[in-house]
Amino acid sequence: MTTIWHRTPTAEELNQLCADSLAGYLAIDFIEVGDDYLVAQMPVNDKTKQPYGLLHGGASCVLAETLGSVAANFTINREHNHCVGLEINANHLRPVTSGLVTGIVKSLHIGRKTQVWDIKIYNEQKNLSCVSRLTVAVIDKLKLK
Repeated sequence: MTTIWHRTPTAEELNQLCADSLAGYLAIDFIEVGDDYLVAQMPVNDKTKQPYGLLHGGASCVLAETLGSVAANFTINREHNHCVGLEINANHLRPVTSGLVTGIVKSLHIGRKTQVWDIKIYNEQKNLSCVSRLTVAVIDKLKLK
């Protein structure tokens, strides 16, 4: 299979990239880089649960957006462009109360100006707990200044 990456990252590189961000605070851990996907895990703990003991839907969205945004930024030439989130949606299908959740991101569309990413999040029993879709904009790096 042909890789989708402009430059293929390593899991270690992705973890270092996210260490000092919300992803690092929530202990999101990239564990696999494939030719067309990334995999990361997140603990279900006091930082990621809602007050009723369930994985917070917002935490699932953080995992989904982290996976999609990081993936998007490795499909482009980052000397010239950045990918930033435009829209995220999530369907929370099954509650999770403990353990780890695992997210897998794959592209649905990689265009010059927009990208669309599909993220599926599973519990430790490999049951689908959340389905998310992230749309990102590819913007000129000079416009950020």
